Amino acid sequence: MNSQTRVAVTSRSFSKHPVLRAELLGRYSNVRFNDGGVALSGDALVAFLGGAVKAITALERLDEQVFASLPNLRVVSKYGVGLDTIDLQAMEKRGILLGWRGGVNRRSVAEMVVAAAIDLLHGTVAANQQLRAGRWKQIVGRQLSGRTVGIIGCGHIGKEVVALLQPFDCRIVAHDMLDFPEFYGRFGVEPVSLERLLAESDVVTVHLPLDSSTAGLLDAARLSAMKKGSVLINMARGGIVDEAALKRLLGSGAIAGAAFDVFHEEPPADPELISMPDFIATPHIGGSTEEAILAMGRAAIDGLDSADLPSRIPGAVKRH
Repeated sequence: MNSQTRVAVTSRSFSKHPVLRAELLGRYSNVRFNDGGVALSGDALVAFLGGAVKAITALERLDEQVFASLPNLRVVSKYGVGLDTIDLQAMEKRGILLGWRGGVNRRSVAEMVVAAAIDLLHGTVAANQQLRAGRWKQIVGRQLSGRTVGIIGCGHIGKEVVALLQPFDCRIVAHDMLDFPEFYGRFGVEPVSLERLLAESDVVTVHLPLDSSTAGLLDAARLSAMKKGSVLINMARGGIVDEAALKRLLGSGAIAGAAFDVFHEEPPADPELISMPDFIATPHIGGSTEEAILAMGRAAIDGLDSADLPSRIPGAVKRH
């Protein structure tokens, strides 16, 4: 046990998890948990982290100003896989190390993707809403089996989706900035351009980090280029899809349905979108299974001791 090093845990879910608390305290005795369950940002975040040498953070935004106010901070370990809330260049400049492991929640998110695809194609959510409203109407849906599924971003989670789709005998196409010939060959995945993926896919699922190259990637023009009657799933990051354009296309029927676990603003600011009958909205729960929470928490604990500069960690910058 390291009784000297001061550790701060900003994450509310980590702080209230008895197993993760016990395992962290088994390594470090001087730990400050976010027991108040407060969403930390700005000055409050700096005050909470003040004096800490190591920190476990989740969705808190760590930018240049925050790092400049924390001269003692030497390690930030990420509870979760997304790094879009951390200024990695500012970390690197100040010599602050990053603890991060990609893909630790991949099975949890991938299961939600497959479930959403089935729900959207079969119309189960819309049928449930009608039944609750007192209307008995049998909706004619479509099977996932044999459909073309397009995966935008074939990193950890994208690959897991491919594996889970195998029993459905889908045609799978993928678009990624990197090439994975061995994986593609093993699972029969066709690498294609983004334009072709959108034009040919019955199900489009997004698995990208949010950065300057992906923000607004699926804009109005690209959404309009999707195959008529297709469905869109975003369990990655808000800000990649133009939500206003999506609402218009859902309203016109050009896109048959969508399922989002992430939004540009969280909670989402557009009640009309989330109330649409062919839109499934969940509150960023893709990684919120007990198994994924333990995996992410243990990875964050390990990251306190195995951290390195962000530039030295494979996949830390560009892979979700």
